[in-house]
Amino acid sequence: MRPEVVAHRGASAHRAEHTLGAYELAIEQGADAFECDVRVSRDGQLVCVHDRRIDRTSNGRGVVSELTVSRMAHLDFSGWHHQTHERGVLTLDALLGLAKDSSVRLFVETKHPVRYAGLVEAKLVALLARHGLNAPEDKQNSPVVMMSFSSAAVRRVREAAPRVPTVLLFDRLPKRLGSGMLPPWADHAGPDVRLLRRHSDYVARAAEHGHDTYCWTVDDPADVELCARAGVRYVATNRPADTRSRLDQG
Repeated sequence: MRPEVVAHRGASAHRAEHTLGAYELAIEQGADAFECDVRVSRDGQLVCVHDRRIDRTSNGRGVVSELTVSRMAHLDFSGWHHQTHERGVLTLDALLGLAKDSSVRLFVETKHPVRYAGLVEAKLVALLARHGLNAPEDKQNSPVVMMSFSSAAVRRVREAAPRVPTVLLFDRLPKRLGSGMLPPWADHAGPDVRLLRRHSDYVARAAEHGHDTYCWTVDDPADVELCARAGVRYVATNRPADTRSRLDQG
């Protein structure tokens, strides 16, 4: 079975990451799913920003947790990527609406460490409830998947919304994960592609324990082919069209 193509922060090789333009392009490029990072703004909204600060991805400055959505509304979040200027920070609420309208799955990564600790997971579960997505009929077809590098964050979502599938992300392979076994609150393994280059058999070990693998960030054609051979279920990429074409050819 071909791995599912997940647009990492949208089609972010071609449009500024975490903008509606990047996600709309991902749809055009045939992505099966979106990926986004979320943080809590000063006024308690979930916003799609990877970094602790907005300096890199906007023409403004400051820490996300100290800025309100209205304060960020006039900022340009796309001009740095040399595209049509798109003003205002993208909220998760807006991205959920696009994902639902497009029937595209959404992988949501909560960022840690953050000032508000577990509030980001509480806000996520509450927002999913407002969209009717906090209790899917089954995990395999859930429109939303939660992810984090923080095991505690994944556990918080499992306790608050036990039917929402989860991914434990990691960029190293400690002994406790090397066998392919995950904590009971994690459904899927989320290794960095650099780990798979050294441990390509990890995907099979995880599968033996009933865990599919979500691999990030896969742009190089050799890495795409590696993921396909290894049996990775979800491939996160900045180049959805190229990655999908490579997988279809294989």
